[in-house]
Amino acid sequence: QVQLVESGGGLVQAGGSLRLSCAASGLAFSSYVMGWFRQAPGKEREFVAAISRSGGNTYYADSVKGRFTISRDNAKTTVYLQMNSLKPDDTAVYSCAQAARGTDDLGRWPYEYNYWGQGTQVTVSS
Repeated sequence: QVQLVESGGGLVQAGGSLRLSCAASGLAFSSYVMGWFRQAPGKEREFVAAISRSGGNTYYADSVKGRFTISRDNAKTTVYLQMNSLKPDDTAVYSCAQAARGTDDLGRWPYEYNYWGQGTQVTVSS
């Protein structure tokens, strides 16, 4: 059974940093692209970042480029999201996801991912 469990969310002031983790189990972790998405109240789920199977390639939404860094540790079956220079607009529930296909396509659409974590709340105060 595939399980993705996020942690590391919380309340932070604007300009601060947080590091999210997503621990995976029950899947061939290194065989799939992993992504981070977020959803704010009243808004659609939004792509944040994706990382290739080896970790050598990454892809970011324009809104987070230069502030967020996605990484993965295949030995620990964990994907991370380092978030710096946080803004109130970054407030959302952040979820990790596993890509549906075993390729290195760095997808940005939710339908390209078939397993999801429950999410962790990130709140940035002004």
